[in-house]
Amino acid sequence: MKIRSLILAILLLTFPFILFSQSKQDPNAGIDKYIAAMQLIKFAYVDTVKESKLVETALIETLKELDPHSQYISKKELAQANEPLVGNFEGIGVQFQIFKDTILIVHPIPGGPSYKLGIQSGDKIIRINEEEVAGKKISNKFVFDRLRGKKGTKVNVSILRRGNKDLLEYAITRDKIPINSIDAAFMFDKEVGYINLNRFSQTTMNEFRTAMDKLKAQGIKKLILDLRGNSGGYLNTAVELSDEFLPSGKLVVYTKGMRAPSEKFVSSARGNFEQGQLVILINEGSASASEIVSGSVQDWDRGIILGRRSFGKGLVQRPFMLPDSSELRLTTARYYTPSGRCIQRPYTEGFDDYMSDFRNRVRHGELVSADSIHMNDSLKYFTNNKRTVYGGGGIMPDVFVAWDSTIYTDYYTDLRRKDVINGFVTQFVDNQRADLLKKYPEFLRFKKDFVVDEEMLKDFIALGEKEGVPFKEEDYHISKQLIANQLKALTAQKLWDYNAFFEIALEIDNEFLRAIDLLKGPDYTSYLISK
Repeated sequence: MKIRSLILAILLLTFPFILFSQSKQDPNAGIDKYIAAMQLIKFAYVDTVKESKLVETALIETLKELDPHSQYISKKELAQANEPLVGNFEGIGVQFQIFKDTILIVHPIPGGPSYKLGIQSGDKIIRINEEEVAGKKISNKFVFDRLRGKKGTKVNVSILRRGNKDLLEYAITRDKIPINSIDAAFMFDKEVGYINLNRFSQTTMNEFRTAMDKLKAQGIKKLILDLRGNSGGYLNTAVELSDEFLPSGKLVVYTKGMRAPSEKFVSSARGNFEQGQLVILINEGSASASEIVSGSVQDWDRGIILGRRSFGKGLVQRPFMLPDSSELRLTTARYYTPSGRCIQRPYTEGFDDYMSDFRNRVRHGELVSADSIHMNDSLKYFTNNKRTVYGGGGIMPDVFVAWDSTIYTDYYTDLRRKDVINGFVTQFVDNQRADLLKKYPEFLRFKKDFVVDEEMLKDFIALGEKEGVPFKEEDYHISKQLIANQLKALTAQKLWDYNAFFEIALEIDNEFLRAIDLLKGPDYTSYLISK
């Protein structure tokens, strides 16, 4: 009766209220029916079955019937699922890519084991623990399985470095490696700072405060916080980040559930950036914790939300451990912005339709025109300054910026799909690293003086044709600025870091440039006042 015990244990962990229900309906009727069906399968089915797999499949499909964000995570997958939010993993500390069946070091993580041993960007891993890995059809999982491991354990790698005839042998002691929440933090000019945040994890606030201290030392007065594509994370981290911008005593968010006690989260007096002008960038990939921050800032008229309508996830999940150490992440409440908005978009049409939302937005024209978005007047709310905002489908930006899809031609898409852009830069930097660093010893000189010239573009086009991407002249001229920008930005990243990449990539980023216009021009305040 292991299956019955497992299912009853799930009920005890997640639905204790069932045992005390006043309903006349037998609370175990559905469970008994499932158990009977499982027993019939076990004793009468034609082939051998794996009962645990059937139970997992049933759990997964059952949760889809509840809402799109409740989920089951197996014991095997749990550690990997938690990794981005816990904020670290154990390994040798490198960012890598698989380039032509070779493991190429993109960047040794500062402070990590590989960095301390002098492993460099552009190094190629040829052997791992005497196993030949170059020239084989390998995957990211293949590399993870061999380079990751418990802190304190050793792994031997043989590295090929340009300019060295023989392989370099390293014995690397694995350690805890941080997963950063902040991809970039830098000053655009003497007043405006930029921070790109990719997740809300356990380490986010330490990273954010460190970044802000650095920017304050450089004179920051205005901030662009980039939450585009940030799918969320921990609720408490979203509250803490909102607290950085709001004065003491302001409601940040509150949660309510049928069986979960209501909770209110209020800002403290310790905000790090309560006065300066603030623009938050969002798009259709900004979800959950990103929407809590955007919603609280918008409802208190603390800053301008710019971009496109956010994802629309207003459900709170609570983890419950199951008897076999797997986990059920069950939706237990909804969260509401200070004005009372629940920004969860509808999911009544089913799981598949919900997950097709981006495609639906493209089809309806929403990404290119704000007029195509129709909000329900029954979901109308008001900010502190009596500006109209809406619930029920994500955060609507105060300033809409259309997605410019025209530069993404078929030719460009094929180049990306075949990894030609990254491959070209990898070869270019590998061949020219010493000369480039001699000519541009610091990033600012590179940013100002380096030009992706016609000769470089000609070589790039030739590599594309060699990799099976025929040249399309009309498409090329449409996408030329984008291609040149990415070649320069990726070159900067491989020579320096992600700050360098973002500083160059943002030069043609419409949302970023519109944010700069707002912060440098006279119109900032007008967007925060009711019209």
